[in-house]
Amino acid sequence: MASEDELFEQSEVAADYMEGLLDILDLDGDIDELVVGDRPQVEIVGEQLGNLVGPKGQTLESLQELCRLAVYRKIGDHSRLMLDIGGYRAGRRKKLGDLAERTAKKVIDSEQAVKLDPMSAFERKCVHDVINATAGVQSESEGAEPRRRVVVRPE
Repeated sequence: MASEDELFEQSEVAADYMEGLLDILDLDGDIDELVVGDRPQVEIVGEQLGNLVGPKGQTLESLQELCRLAVYRKIGDHSRLMLDIGGYRAGRRKKLGDLAERTAKKVIDSEQAVKLDPMSAFERKCVHDVINATAGVQSESEGAEPRRRVVVRPE
């Protein structure tokens, strides 16, 4: 497992990559490099960054993969770096937490499994985290990308 210094170095490499991209696109944004838990993170806040998030966060997901490639190229290690632009992931995490809580209640009340719409890996993890902390329900992912989804079942 990487040390906190190594994780911070990964976030710095990704932040430099994103800073270069913002310069090319002539966009302004404040970039923060962080380590949260055992994961490097880069957060970008600013005006007119919506195009970097894209529909349903698809552009953000692609940029995150490019940042991970930049880290690999510079450091030689695979990274679990998380990129957030304009608070999209933070807001999405909240919405998905609410969805997971409502779904857990529905499953407990009906004693029937509920299949959620297909989601990205990040979104599925957000749902699994809430379901795993809720008594009386369990979750699993099923299907293949890009149609992989969470199924919530009674315990």
